Order: sequence, then C-alpha cells, then structure tokens
Amino acid sequence: GVFSFVAWYCPLSSGINAEYGGSRGRGRGGNRGGRGRAGGDSKEWYPCTKLGRLVKDGMIKKIEEIYLFSLPIKEAEIIDFFLGSKLKDEVLKIMPVQKQTRAGQRTRFKAFVAIGDYDGHIGLGVKCSKEVATAIRGAIILAKLSVIPVRRGYWGNKIGMPHTVPCKVTGKCGSVLVRLVPAPRGTGLVSAPVPKKLLNMAGFEDCYTCATGQTATLGNFAKATFAAIAATYAYLTPDMWSATVFTNSPYQEYTDYLAKPFVKQPKKEVKY
Repeated sequence: GVFSFVAWYCPLSSGINAEYGGSRGRGRGGNRGGRGRAGGDSKEWYPCTKLGRLVKDGMIKKIEEIYLFSLPIKEAEIIDFFLGSKLKDEVLKIMPVQKQTRAGQRTRFKAFVAIGDYDGHIGLGVKCSKEVATAIRGAIILAKLSVIPVRRGYWGNKIGMPHTVPCKVTGKCGSVLVRLVPAPRGTGLVSAPVPKKLLNMAGFEDCYTCATGQTATLGNFAKATFAAIAATYAYLTPDMWSATVFTNSPYQEYTDYLAKPFVKQPKKEVKY
C-alpha cells in the first residue's frame, strides 16, 4: 500500500517502519498508537473557545447553526460532537518532501486526508511532519476543522432525494481546474479516482466532471475538487429567493451564559 511505497522510496524508511510496529531503536517508548486514534476518545473534552462551550453544553443543536452564521470552528472536537460516528477518513496520499541543508537533505512526510460522512459534509486536510503517523494524525485534525456543508440538487425534475450538484461549479488550485456538471440519476460518478473519492464522501451519487491542467499533482487535484464542492453553496438560485428571517447569532443569543467564567467540572468517582 501507501506505506510500503514510502518505505521503498525514502532512504529514511526505518523511522516509518518503526512507527508501524518495527523496532525503533531510539528509546521513545513502545506502543504509541497508529493512525492517530488511540487514546483520543478516553480524554474528556474541555472546550477552549466560546463556540466549543456552547456546543458541549447543548446550546447549539445542529452543525448547520454554526454554518448559518459562518462561525469559525477552531476545535476538531466540535465536528466529532455532531458527526463523530458518521465520519470516515481516507488517506489520499503520503509523499516525501525534502529540504536541502548544509548536512544534506531533511526529509519530511506530507499527508493528504479526506474526511466525510457520505451525506452532505466533507473536509480535506494536509499536514507535513517528520513521521508518517504524526502527519496523518495532524491531517485528520485539519480535515475536521475544514469540514464544509455540501449542497446537492437535481438534474431534471425534482423527484426523490437530491442526487447531484445543483448547477455547474468550478474549482481551481495551481494549474488544475475541476468542473462539476449535473448528471441524470443512475449515471454514477464519471470522474478520475481522486475526485471520485471526494464526491462520494460528500454524498453525491451522480456527477460528470471535467479537469484540465497538471492533474498528476494529486494535492492540487484534490484541493481543486474540494473548492468546486464548496462552491455549491456560493450560488443563489431562484429556489433560495424567499425572504430571509434574520435571527441573533449564538454568541448574541447566549451572551449572558458566555459572560460567566468557565469552570472545569470535577470527575465523579465511580465506586464498584
């Protein structure tokens, strides 16, 4: 798989193999967990931001309330709180990158991770680190922080559930330009492997795609597709012309609650 390719490609493969069960030989302890998930659920979450406090205390019921007011999400636990059980992540690529120094080259690993719930939410994270596992762990966190809502629509008559992009949308990164075109029901995802993974994770069933530029650059290809998916909510179509009823943002709504100092609740001891 990806890791065996990196181990073959990179002269510093001993560190990678050690991270995934081999002998490290550098005295840093034994089992430190793989894929960045070990021990993550056992710790209790203490929010650091006002939005985190509102989410943990149940003031905000749905993640759409956050998107409605364009509130920046700075804690990955907020995404876990709303979408935790549905989210699936996939490592798109791990590539070695090098920096020239006086002593030679310094090799690090760049991980591209896509995350989605296959039902209208998708995120893309990129992280560079000295070790593969650390890069993947960091990319998963950044992917959660970048999770966006996805708008789906119809190709023709509005029968059944939305299944494709609502209109033609375009995304660009570097030289890569990706265009998503609505497709009739039953078409499937007519796409290259990289956009197909992202479109599938976002919850699209049918879609035509068109790509130009250096699509072999996987990072730019994935980012351009992500930008195109994000653009689905950037168009104000006639079905959204109804008058908007403005309400207070959660910060305004719960300003008195947020004014109180946040106190960590002591853990209750369970006696057996």
